[in-house]
Amino acid sequence: MTRLDGSCWPSLADLADAGAVLVVPVGATEQHGPHLPVTTDTDIAVAVAEAAAALDPSVVVAPPVAYGSSGEHDGFAGTLSLGREATESLLVELGRSASVTFAHVVLACTHGGNAVPLARALARLADEGHPVTGWWPRWEGDLHAGRTETSLMLAIAPDTVRTDRMVAGDLRPADELLPLLRTGGVRSVSASGVLGDPTGATADEGHRLIRAAAADLATVVADLRRRPAAQEVTP
Repeated sequence: MTRLDGSCWPSLADLADAGAVLVVPVGATEQHGPHLPVTTDTDIAVAVAEAAAALDPSVVVAPPVAYGSSGEHDGFAGTLSLGREATESLLVELGRSASVTFAHVVLACTHGGNAVPLARALARLADEGHPVTGWWPRWEGDLHAGRTETSLMLAIAPDTVRTDRMVAGDLRPADELLPLLRTGGVRSVSASGVLGDPTGATADEGHRLIRAAAADLATVVADLRRRPAAQEVTP
């Protein structure tokens, strides 16, 4: 597996000339309930990108974007948000710069709050002709710090999960919660910051989710490598 950090520019130039694809994990720094670290989204993004790189040696994993748009988590200690506009600008500049070297760049995002700024950034980059693609995991489950993310963290970094502090949060479905989150943030519906129920989470489930997401990301990378950069279409 090749990581951008620790690599020197001549070797990266050789990899880029050979058709390597840069994958940038895009996460956030925000509360994830009383039992998960504030780096959860970033940790998950890195783990999936590295698992995809283990499947496809053409993947170069960049250092993660560890901050994003997390305003909905304001009021919880440890949440550090750039906001939508700054996140969009950051991703645009990053895409412009990365595409100077790499024929294809993938922004692999595992934080739902980044969806709007990432979509806007991808549209701007596409209009400018930069070969930057967005990727999101397709796993199902509760919205935030529930069984899905807890299982993932039990697989990735079990020592960071405080199983003794697990509590169920708001259990309403996404279509009911999302409008409330947009107007009042997570604090308005969950004092713990949890949206879902982490109890019952397992490392085995987390490993399965990572394998499935990594396989999907590797498939996207393989498809990109079959396309010349001039024909890049950003979703």
